[in-house]
Amino acid sequence: MQQVNKKVILIGNFGVGKTSLVRRFVHQKFSDEYLTTLGVKIDKKLVELNETSVNMLIWDVAGEVSQTKVPTSYYLGAHGIIYVFDSTRPSTFQNVTDDLEYVQKLLPKAPVCLVGNKKDLVPEEDLNKIGEQLQREVDFFTSALTGENVEKMFHYIALKMIE
Repeated sequence: MQQVNKKVILIGNFGVGKTSLVRRFVHQKFSDEYLTTLGVKIDKKLVELNETSVNMLIWDVAGEVSQTKVPTSYYLGAHGIIYVFDSTRPSTFQNVTDDLEYVQKLLPKAPVCLVGNKKDLVPEEDLNKIGEQLQREVDFFTSALTGENVEKMFHYIALKMIE
């Protein structure tokens, strides 16, 4: 089996659940205690796909995307992008289009996974409205609390990075 190393970055506003998603994926744990990420927190996990093992280096970037707040060096060398917003707070997805445009200029070949977190707090019919509002398909609605779609999301981006 072939093994590859891939860097994936999680970006999005403060408090959307990036760190909780990583903790759920890497350690199968959840904590409702909010701790602000300062700078970047790096974890890793091996993801087994059909013929390939992807050693994912997961960069959990502090809660801003704008060019003025996050050093561009954090993005360099990334093979995949997970943009996370909070499904309960529209203010966290108002700038999705601009944010993704900026990041895709820095990383034109990196696949993007758009994720609405905190799915457990939003009625299903409201989730559909978010996609319409964004005028873009949301790849996954996740819940770091319950673990719903967290594994799927990371496996999806791993697969996209090796295509």
